[in-house]
Amino acid sequence: MDNSTPEPNEWSRLYQAVIRIKEIAPWDWMSETDVFGVQNPETGEIGFVSVMGALGEHYAVAVYLGAEGLYGFWNFQDADPWGDFEDLLRVPQLQASFEDRDELTKKDRDVIKALGLKFRGRQAWPLLRSFRPGYYPWYLEVQEARFLAHALEQTLEVAPRFREDPALLTPGDEESYLVRVSREEGGGLVWEDQVVSVPPVEPTSIRIPMDLEALEVLKRLPMSRARLEMDFFMFPARIGERGDRPSCAYELLIVEAASGMVLGTELLGPDPTLEAMYGLVPMTVVRRLATLGIVPSEVKVRTALLYQLLEVLVEDLGFDLEQAPVLPALDSAKEFFLQRFT
Repeated sequence: MDNSTPEPNEWSRLYQAVIRIKEIAPWDWMSETDVFGVQNPETGEIGFVSVMGALGEHYAVAVYLGAEGLYGFWNFQDADPWGDFEDLLRVPQLQASFEDRDELTKKDRDVIKALGLKFRGRQAWPLLRSFRPGYYPWYLEVQEARFLAHALEQTLEVAPRFREDPALLTPGDEESYLVRVSREEGGGLVWEDQVVSVPPVEPTSIRIPMDLEALEVLKRLPMSRARLEMDFFMFPARIGERGDRPSCAYELLIVEAASGMVLGTELLGPDPTLEAMYGLVPMTVVRRLATLGIVPSEVKVRTALLYQLLEVLVEDLGFDLEQAPVLPALDSAKEFFLQRFT
């Protein structure tokens, strides 16, 4: 992807579309589950538009990228109460939201000033961001800015039509979507409706390496009475050089349930991918337990992801594995750790 900064004319077009979105306020009649697609004229990728703000709390238009983004969005919508907002950060998307002035950086405000635009009041300042799995939200790159402009312009076209005809965005079965598709004509783009079937993406396989020596050490130990609580979560630390898109840090936290004693902490980064990082979690747990010299009788975790990752150890080590919404000892330790870094 071309990661250069958009030109002034590209910024101008994008901000004009953002301003028009705020003027027509499509969240007054659209919910975030009223989804339609826009095909990127440059790449052919489909972004799926979701309008947020029906509850009057957070006004934004998100463009979820590809089938991965679309079904990541639906999975987040269907998540159980144990889910976390960080799950949404793993969904590839572009977003234009309306925030208070202090939510913008100097770089954001400099672009607005250079365009001669002025905004006043709460939730009036456009904030434009790119979300990529494993990274913090970041400034738009030039191709992202162009596609977001297309998506917002098509929102301006589709939203009023949906207001008159709510059936517009339910063109068929649950895998079919209205998608705005363009063709070149007379030196410009002509847009039209198409109905496109978008099947769910195949689950991503996660390769799990293992420290066989450490695992053998554990297999020879008798099972202890220790009950552990574990969590793997996004940590408020950024990885990367200043000025570059920062990647997220993730913390593996292991706590003894009865005493609340922290038995292990490990920071991991999504390099080269989130999936590769996830694959390291079971080996990291095995090495920590081998160092401690214990095989727990019980391990409780909060998330389905960590549960699935640790399932590979159950057959070899024999502990009971449970997913639970409340982990008292771990939550206390986690709160302490987070307070030190926020």
